[in-house]
Amino acid sequence: MKPMEAAQSIITSQFPNCDVALLGGSVARGEATKTSDLDIVIVDQSLTSCYRESFYSNGWPVEVFVHNFETCKTFFKMDCDRGRPSLPQLVSEGIVLKGENEIVEKLKREANDLLNKGPAKWTEEMMKQKRYFITDTLDDFIGASKREEELFIANLLADLLHEYVLRVNGKWLGNSKWFIRVLRRYDEQYADQFVAAFDHFYTTGEKRKLITFVEKTLEQYGGRMFEGFSIGK
Repeated sequence: MKPMEAAQSIITSQFPNCDVALLGGSVARGEATKTSDLDIVIVDQSLTSCYRESFYSNGWPVEVFVHNFETCKTFFKMDCDRGRPSLPQLVSEGIVLKGENEIVEKLKREANDLLNKGPAKWTEEMMKQKRYFITDTLDDFIGASKREEELFIANLLADLLHEYVLRVNGKWLGNSKWFIRVLRRYDEQYADQFVAAFDHFYTTGEKRKLITFVEKTLEQYGGRMFEGFSIGK
């Protein structure tokens, strides 16, 4: 069954009284792969709480995110506070399966406003703290002599550097396949350098290229952070 037909069937059979139903994710973006699922946002004002559920239907793996209007706004805020606006993104890109135009437009407008605004700006203290943790992890990486340790320190370095560069520049974060997508959206050239540095280490075990890349990135934001750093003093 085609995705739109399958999604519409789910709404008709399982959520006939909902106020809004949107099909988001890779299917909505036209980027579906053989492992893609149907990501469906349901808004039903008669519900007193929200939930998420996964199941198979019409030959598709399905994930439904079920809310009333109040919990939808709450999760909008929670997602934005963590820097990864998953639900706003689903709503923004969602193909309408059900819902009055005025209600759907209002919901999408709220999601788009949040996405366009970007994440909350970090304080100077937060930026110093994050830069300190990158410096500390980089030193662990430089000093490590066991391959098994180097691998996972490098993983942490990737996460910390990704978070720092994007948040300092007012950009949303992403994980899994979105890790590199949001980085490319911010700066294609930097994303290429990021991939090349980590790929070189993972492929060859040679650390110098990755160390240099991290240090050069830090230099753009004030360099290594150690001397004088404190928390709670």
